[in-house]
Amino acid sequence: MIVDAHAHYVPPSIIEDLTSHSGQFPSVKMMVDGEAVRFAFAQNEAKRPIPKGMRDAEGRRKWLSDKQIDKQVVGGWLDMFGYDIPAEEGADWSRFLNEHMLKGVRDYPFFVPLATVPMQNGKLAAKVLGEALDAGFHGAMIGTQPKGATGVLDDPDLDPFWEMASERKATLFVHPTFGARDDRLKAYGLVSAIGRLTDTSIAVARLLYSGHLLRYPGANLILSHGGAALPMALGRLRRSFETAPADNADPYEGFKKLYFDTVVYDPATIRFVAEIAGADKIVLGTDQPFAIGESNPVEFLDSCNFDAASRAAIAGGTARRLFGI
Repeated sequence: MIVDAHAHYVPPSIIEDLTSHSGQFPSVKMMVDGEAVRFAFAQNEAKRPIPKGMRDAEGRRKWLSDKQIDKQVVGGWLDMFGYDIPAEEGADWSRFLNEHMLKGVRDYPFFVPLATVPMQNGKLAAKVLGEALDAGFHGAMIGTQPKGATGVLDDPDLDPFWEMASERKATLFVHPTFGARDDRLKAYGLVSAIGRLTDTSIAVARLLYSGHLLRYPGANLILSHGGAALPMALGRLRRSFETAPADNADPYEGFKKLYFDTVVYDPATIRFVAEIAGADKIVLGTDQPFAIGESNPVEFLDSCNFDAASRAAIAGGTARRLFGI
C-alpha cells in the first residue's frame, strides 16, 4: 500500500453550510466571488482564496489512481483553522470543520482524515482532540503559530493539549502557517519558497529546546517539507546546547523522535534526511493540491535509490503505523 501522508482537502459542504447558515460564527466571515471563496477571522484581512482542486474529491481520486497512490492523509487548509478567533468560538469552529471533514470523506475511502483543533487554547484543544480521535480521526494537523504571528507551540497554555496527544499516542502533522511575518519575504515569492521553512524551523526548534518531545513522549510529530532546515541545522543546534545549555533540553534527544515527509523535490536532500534521521522516520508526501506540490511522488521516491526495506517504509509502511491505516 502506497500512502501520501501530506495533503489537504476542504469538503464542499462547509461552504454550503455556511452559505445557508450565515452568522453562526460571529468571528468568521466568508466572501464568495464566483468560484473564489475567501475567509477572514476576527476582523483581520481576508485569507487567500481556497486553491483550485482543494474541494474536488473526484479529481483527487483520478490523480491518486494515475500516481499509483492507494491512500491519502488529508488535513484541512491552514488558512481556515481560525486560531485568531475567541477560544470558545474557535473550539466550535474546529468541531464544525471536523464534522464536515468526516462526512466529506465518507464516500471516498482513499482519504484518511486529520482533525483540526483550536490551538488558541490548550484545554479546549485537548478536549477537541480527544473528541476527534473518538470520532474516528487518524490524528490532527496543527499550524506552527497557534495564536497568530506571535504564537508558539511550547506555550505553557498548550500543555493540556500536549498531555492529551501523548496520552492518546496521537500523530500530529505539523504544518507552517502562511504568515511568516518578515518584510524581507515580500518579494520573489519568498513567503512560500523560504518563509515556510523558517517558520517550521523556528517553531520546532523551540519544541526541541523546551524538551516537549521528551516530556510528552506518546505524541508522534511529522514535520512537513522534509523538516524544513532542522536536519541541516541539527549540528548547530547541538553545539549551541553544549556551549550555552541554559535551561534547555538536549535538542538531539527530541530530534530522534521526529518524522519527516518527502516534499523536498530533490533526491539528495531526502537521502540526507534519511542519513541524519533514519529512513524509518520518513513518510511519502505530496502537498496536494498546491501547484508547488510533488507531482510524481512515486517516481521521486524511486529516484532516491533506497534499498527495498527503506523504500517500503517510506512508501507507506511508516505512515500506516503512525496513522493506524
